[in-house]
Amino acid sequence: MKPDKLLLELEQLLEQCNYTLRKERGSFRGNNCVIEGDRLVIINKNKPIESQVGTIARILSDIDLSSIYIKPAVKKELNILWERLVLSPRSSIDELDFL
Repeated sequence: MKPDKLLLELEQLLEQCNYTLRKERGSFRGNNCVIEGDRLVIINKNKPIESQVGTIARILSDIDLSSIYIKPAVKKELNILWERLVLSPRSSIDELDFL
């Protein structure tokens, strides 16, 4: 699956999990937080698409997705990313060569 298509699919998954996605510029990697009860994910739009995918995949790894339908191709890509994160826990997922 192409990185830009995967990014769109992962963004939709975040929305289904009731997260608000914001793409901002700055000197940060990106992460999730809760502000006044709202779940928010902030992504650095200056980072390459692969890094943005990695950040969202890392966040999704901590969310219970069992009640959400995930397309098989997207699930396959997520499993690959999550496996690499487990194998290299000291590296951030956006530093791994995955796409």
